[in-house]
Amino acid sequence: MPSPRFCPTCGGSDLSHQLPPGDTHERLMCRGCGYIHYINPKIIAGCIIEQDGKYLLCQRAIPPRPGTWTLPAGFMEGGETTEQAALREVWEESGVRAEILSPYSIFSVPRISEVYIIFRAIALEVTGQFGPETLDYKFFAPEDIPWDSIYYPAIRQILERYIEERQAGVYGIYIGNDDSGRIHFIR
Repeated sequence: MPSPRFCPTCGGSDLSHQLPPGDTHERLMCRGCGYIHYINPKIIAGCIIEQDGKYLLCQRAIPPRPGTWTLPAGFMEGGETTEQAALREVWEESGVRAEILSPYSIFSVPRISEVYIIFRAIALEVTGQFGPETLDYKFFAPEDIPWDSIYYPAIRQILERYIEERQAGVYGIYIGNDDSGRIHFIR
């Protein structure tokens, strides 16, 4: 995300990186009015949706990596809860109305400042319509999932673990990150 060249509060151009009083990180600050420009991670919310032992995947129509398959998920909007964002993204990308059962995974990707929050959900209505970010969508049996065409390794890992847990009938809640690759189970 590019830094602003002018202060959005006073319009001044005297911006520099400084350590605000009481803060622990340098921030871009306006020397004129004291405005602090924070750069915070983006939140991606989505769902693992199951129906009759099959799992919903969407084929990406947009970069990066169009043509790959992924869980329905996308960026959270201001004023939304994570649950609302996940259900909105499922609807926009697949035309599926869903109900969230529980949180499932929180995965951080610090190098690109993103946090993925994935919920367990069930399909309530499948309309057959999907949005412009999707080439196709499909409910896949585990053996039919196009594993080599999954968009992102963390998505594959989350889905593989979920399917194993589904077969065992026991679900965890996981946190992890892209830096260490470590996944932690929370009971």
